[in-house]
Amino acid sequence: MVHKRLWESGIERLFLLFALTAVLIVILITVFIFNEGLPVIGKVGLTNFLFGQHWDPDHKIFGIFPMLIGTFLVTFGALLFGVPLGVACAIFLAEISPPRARRLIRPGIELLAGIPSVIYGFYGLVVLVPLIRNRLGGPGFSILAGSIILAIMIIPTVVNISEDAIRAVPSTYKEGSLALGADHWQTIKRVILPAASSGIITAVVLGMGRAIGETMAVIMITGNVPMLPSHWLSPVRTLTGNIAIEMGYAAGEHRQALFATGVVLFVVIMLLNSFASFTTRKVGAKHD
Repeated sequence: MVHKRLWESGIERLFLLFALTAVLIVILITVFIFNEGLPVIGKVGLTNFLFGQHWDPDHKIFGIFPMLIGTFLVTFGALLFGVPLGVACAIFLAEISPPRARRLIRPGIELLAGIPSVIYGFYGLVVLVPLIRNRLGGPGFSILAGSIILAIMIIPTVVNISEDAIRAVPSTYKEGSLALGADHWQTIKRVILPAASSGIITAVVLGMGRAIGETMAVIMITGNVPMLPSHWLSPVRTLTGNIAIEMGYAAGEHRQALFATGVVLFVVIMLLNSFASFTTRKVGAKHD
């Protein structure tokens, strides 16, 4: 009995060590990024850095506003295309599809999650960019191309988390709705989806985080022009693309400015995660 308690205590401490290690890694990364990036923000000024419209490292001009707008536009486009498709797919898998169709569709969605981002970028470069160029005009490298590819990339995240949220709704909710005379679709629309809304919101926010943080596919198909876009067919450069493209040869203040761009990305992701947690708790408490 004593040996068993000692063993359990040792396992608990080991797991605690693993958890603290994860927290320590996050803290170290945070300290490193902020230590490298904050000096140039202090020198340029936060307002000039965030809202400056010119990025010219050769002349010590660091304004990330065009990349900030490009990032949000590409991410918004990805959500516009990907979220309705992902949620609809989750509803189908959880509530409508027969077992045979479910066994066919779910591995395909899981395969989407496992495809490297460079493959998505290569597909967009070879297929999507020429299609947009020939059908809609412009250079093809655009916000629209980046949005479509990112929408495909976030679908597995949205589908998996949304499906889990829908399946977590107690069966008594559905049974009660059907017993009161509602049909299946009315039950899905007015009972199941509202009850699963906290999980669906989490799926959307996590998909947004995935879209904002994507680098390789975006670099390959958005054009990487650090200028404010005028329409959906304009080329753009995202924050992640800016870091990945220039970090290889950056030095001095230029390198610090790229780390400062990482600081902005870090803060945005932290705000998204905090928003997801707050919204999930609030919506969950509303439906309890």
